[in-house]
Amino acid sequence: MNDPTTLNRLYGRRAGHKLRKGQQQLIDELLPQVAVPDGPLDSQTLFGDDRPLHLEIGFGAGEHLAGQAMMRPDHGFIGCEPFLNGVVGALLHIDENELTNVRLHMGDALDVLSRLPDASLDRAYLLHPDPWPKARHAKRRMMNPGPLDRIAAKLKPGGEFRFGTDHPIYVRWAMMQMGKRTDFEWQIDDCRDFQVRPDDWPETRYERKARRIGHEVWYFRYIRV
Repeated sequence: MNDPTTLNRLYGRRAGHKLRKGQQQLIDELLPQVAVPDGPLDSQTLFGDDRPLHLEIGFGAGEHLAGQAMMRPDHGFIGCEPFLNGVVGALLHIDENELTNVRLHMGDALDVLSRLPDASLDRAYLLHPDPWPKARHAKRRMMNPGPLDRIAAKLKPGGEFRFGTDHPIYVRWAMMQMGKRTDFEWQIDDCRDFQVRPDDWPETRYERKARRIGHEVWYFRYIRV
């Protein structure tokens, strides 16, 4: 029997409230222009050159994805999100800021990871994923051996994996999972390194909401070794 923590399926919501006319127009017109294509993927396929690649797993409403893309216009950003309304949020950012260095996949990030060459990503981001706090749902968490193996394979040596959460159960789980690995090195000198958001880590509305209701937020940076 397979160890459930090695499963490679991503769990997540697919749809929310009904789209307004302008939102539906973005889905119909802009999404096809920026959608991740079928088949094998690399920087040339996605952006037409050999720029550095970043991947965000579950980008929420797209604030962090868009913020990173604006800070690094010569880098390419792939955002994966199964939730339709989140994709609409990212499309709004792309449209309003005229971003040309973002590609979106409305679906499972593991599918995109499987189509990228090994050692092709400069950075991967996993910010505020669903914590699946019940023990019986632990296998659904992205911070598990199967997904982490996939992320490790696709990051370049020296590439960075960033993880953020406001959920204490997920913090403990993630630290336990990452503590077992020898292919990532935690970038930390003292507790401030995971309690203070780095300057180049754009804040999301989810993070702001977490702080408003009194949650601590933790920021983790790992280098692929």
